[in-house]
Amino acid sequence: MKKIITYGTFDLLHTGHINLLKRAKELGDYLVVAVSSDEFNQKKHKESVYSLEERMEILKAIKYVDEVIIENSWEQKVDDIVSREISMFVIGADWEDHFNELQQYCDVVYLPRTPNISTTDIRKKIKTQQ
Repeated sequence: MKKIITYGTFDLLHTGHINLLKRAKELGDYLVVAVSSDEFNQKKHKESVYSLEERMEILKAIKYVDEVIIENSWEQKVDDIVSREISMFVIGADWEDHFNELQQYCDVVYLPRTPNISTTDIRKKIKTQQ
């Protein structure tokens, strides 16, 4: 079985997220999604609208997702890959070359972003409508 893993905050879920999850799932048999914890997001200077528990529940309901785990630090990726016998790490192309060191553990694929959609753009639209 070919296992895929991806990481992200997955707040304000949009078509870009769905496209990433769909394309990641198409690359293998089993998709693990690691969701950044609220504490980890604070370290990254990110604030989510939805709590970790809510984001996990949303992701669990998506047909492309087989398993949802919690991401607590940048450093846990190697342990996740090894312990779950992951074949491929997948992430958006906006992270191009940031995770090349993981190639010693699995294949690394940077998928193109969906044009004209991002959580940042959604947040901007919401602010201008208030």
